[in-house]
Amino acid sequence: MTRESIAIDMDEVLADTLGAMMNTVNERLNLGITYGMLDGQKLKHVIPEHDGLLPEILREPGFFLNLDVMDNAQEVVRELNEHYDVYIATAAMDVPTSFREKYEWLRTYFPFLDPQHFVFCGRKNIVKADYLIDDNPRQLEIFEGKPIMFTAPHNASEDRFTRVSGWKDVAEYFLK
Repeated sequence: MTRESIAIDMDEVLADTLGAMMNTVNERLNLGITYGMLDGQKLKHVIPEHDGLLPEILREPGFFLNLDVMDNAQEVVRELNEHYDVYIATAAMDVPTSFREKYEWLRTYFPFLDPQHFVFCGRKNIVKADYLIDDNPRQLEIFEGKPIMFTAPHNASEDRFTRVSGWKDVAEYFLK
């Protein structure tokens, strides 16, 4: 019997990339931006006058190595890995300098995953899995399997996809 496969995004699904970016922006610009202030927008739309700052932060050495793991992600992914073929599909082409750090981060926080199951890509329509858990509607709409929206501030008003709001919801959906 063949196991079903789940592809999981890294940024804003496994790793709190947005939190790290907000902390850095708040420190550098002496702002007090919170998740609640995003209200369905991406961070870049909240600070349009600082257009180049976010790409600059993402390219800084060490940024991706120091991301926090999303609550309950390690435990749930470990359990998913016992019942499904789990792949990590990260749009690393958005920040090509992130490859090494993303790989090291995954090996540090998810050492039980097979690194041969890490997919560094751009568009996720190349990923052949039964499910994709992602926060980006653009990736979910081109995915050929079952798209699962992982709740993030920028996708709050999106209603085209099945939604999970955190890793406990993921466990409930896949491990009932």
